[in-house]
Amino acid sequence: MRYVDELPHATQEEKHVTIPMSDGIRLSARIWRPASPDTGPVPAVLEYIPYRKNDLTSTRDAIHHPYIAGHGYACVRVDLRGTGESEGVLRDEYLEQEQRDAEEVLAWIAAQPWCDGNTGMMGISWGAFAALQVAARRPPSLRAICIASFTDDRYADDMHYLGGAMLSDNLAEAGTMFAYATCPPDPAVVGDRWREMWRERLDAARPWVLEWLRHQQRDDYWRHASLSEDYSALRCPVLASSGWADGYSNAVTRLLAHVDVPRKGLIGPWSHKLPHLGEPGPAIGYLQEVVRWWDHWLKGADNGVMDGPVLQAWMQESMPPSTAYEERPGRWVGEPSWPSPNVGERVLPLRHHALGAEGDAPGDGVHTVLSPLSVGQFAGKWASYNAPPDLPYDQREEDGGSLVFETGPLSGRVEILGSPVAVVEVSADAPVAQLNVRLSDVAPDGRSTRVTYGVLNLTHRDSEEKPEPLEPGRRYRVRVPLHGVAQVFPPGHRVRLSLSTSYWPLVWPAPEPVLLTVYEEGSTLTLPVRPADGPGDTALPAFGEPEGCEPPEVTRLGEPEQRWTVSRDLVDYRSVLDIVKDRGLQRYEDNGIETGLRAREQYSWVGEDFGSVRGESAWEMRFRRPGWDIRVETRTVLTSDTDTFRVDATLDGYEDGRRVFSRTWNERIPREHV
Repeated sequence: MRYVDELPHATQEEKHVTIPMSDGIRLSARIWRPASPDTGPVPAVLEYIPYRKNDLTSTRDAIHHPYIAGHGYACVRVDLRGTGESEGVLRDEYLEQEQRDAEEVLAWIAAQPWCDGNTGMMGISWGAFAALQVAARRPPSLRAICIASFTDDRYADDMHYLGGAMLSDNLAEAGTMFAYATCPPDPAVVGDRWREMWRERLDAARPWVLEWLRHQQRDDYWRHASLSEDYSALRCPVLASSGWADGYSNAVTRLLAHVDVPRKGLIGPWSHKLPHLGEPGPAIGYLQEVVRWWDHWLKGADNGVMDGPVLQAWMQESMPPSTAYEERPGRWVGEPSWPSPNVGERVLPLRHHALGAEGDAPGDGVHTVLSPLSVGQFAGKWASYNAPPDLPYDQREEDGGSLVFETGPLSGRVEILGSPVAVVEVSADAPVAQLNVRLSDVAPDGRSTRVTYGVLNLTHRDSEEKPEPLEPGRRYRVRVPLHGVAQVFPPGHRVRLSLSTSYWPLVWPAPEPVLLTVYEEGSTLTLPVRPADGPGDTALPAFGEPEGCEPPEVTRLGEPEQRWTVSRDLVDYRSVLDIVKDRGLQRYEDNGIETGLRAREQYSWVGEDFGSVRGESAWEMRFRRPGWDIRVETRTVLTSDTDTFRVDATLDGYEDGRRVFSRTWNERIPREHV
């Protein structure tokens, strides 16, 4: 990244500004804006998230907010109620209270003498969710949004459930927020009230996974704040981006297809990162694009920001399987609309234990599969955070426990853009079963790189609201959409379709082992094929170099650790996936806060005992400076049997090394066709 120190406007920063809510709660904001009074009132941009503006996101915030402010905007970074130095408590994600607060924040911003009354919202992940959800409520000052790594469907396209099956990230993300929601405010900012505010957060804490497990189907809990329930609610322009390695690779194209507002989509090779910090690379000059977006929609500049394709996507070249990439070779392609007239369907039938060519008659083979629980141990994370090694590894071992169909060597280059779809005729010998579908690029030497995948809990084959158990032995035709992707299959490579009955630990297993029967007749794979060098590709303007403002100094006091270990004991057949993410202790020199963050996830099982699967998320977060030393430890364990999920959790708070708070949860929740 190129750090920029000369911008059109000098800026000033207010590190802690309180914004009053109508119920008396005060939210904490950090504000950057042009310093010269001659600039006059300017449009304002809000980022609204729960991740602590004073320390844990301060480095990232300092890269882009001063940059945007230096181009003539007021940038307002607000911590949600109950996080950072904001008062109150955070009880769950995307609640009505959160969105009402955001509307009040926008109204407060628009009324400030330094704001001209026009506002925008931006963010990644939670910040993008917030921007999209608030935009659907149409606050009067909000003119446009810029969002990255988001979804419009909280049930079917978030880290909770996929195809009606529960993701292990349902536990992992709950563990994350269990920790973040119980961290203390900074005494240097809020004064002596810090301990009272911290105690209020601890008293209100609860493992969020308990609530998420109580809503195993699409219901009003998930419908709330899901734009997919009413796309017409969005009336402001949107610049939407994501990455193919992210869990949110589907929402950009879905938004382009369904909303009727000025819109642009951008999908790179990235993990869960903003495009100017994009990994795997190449990262792009995203902040320049954001400034152009704001200049047009908040200032009325006629700058051609809406010219060119509606969607720009990174067409990934074939790569050997790896759990991490620094760069993904490829090129940018553009589409004039979505769905695109340049993308057609190529339907490949399942035929004689292979993928036939388009136009071939279907096969008449009948195959069975009962996958071991080990299928999925090399699947990587649902959403890569570029915390190596969290991408899927060579799929050959996974395919050993799967039913595999593949093409012959390709005679020419094949490019796909969009969501492949598997239609499969199946029957099962149990009432609850999964069909996990993977699409891989198989090189001539046999190495297999997963391109994309999809999951279907077969009880959800007809409805996400009212799933129905399978009738053992009955034949069903089911449709499984795979995650969207842009990928090249070179000549000589093969396209492989792999079907499995488990994909643990990425997906929580069905209640018991299932023998699935797959019928070739009626079963197909549809590829969204795009011609190489599509119309307009060569005319695409190049993105600029990533740039931003230089972040403040951070001193590393302890070494970070990233670990991802798969182990198996051949005595008792216990297998474990052990993940460690440790930032190491570091000090923010501008305010003297020292922070430490260590997260550990463990997923284990014994042999083929479906009742032995176990997930654990444990966090330790530390905040200190001379005279102040706080540590929060959280631990959540999720287990299950055929009828029940069990959650066992603990929360401990320490001040100066002495435990001052402790609470334990032991709860059971019925399984409902999951």
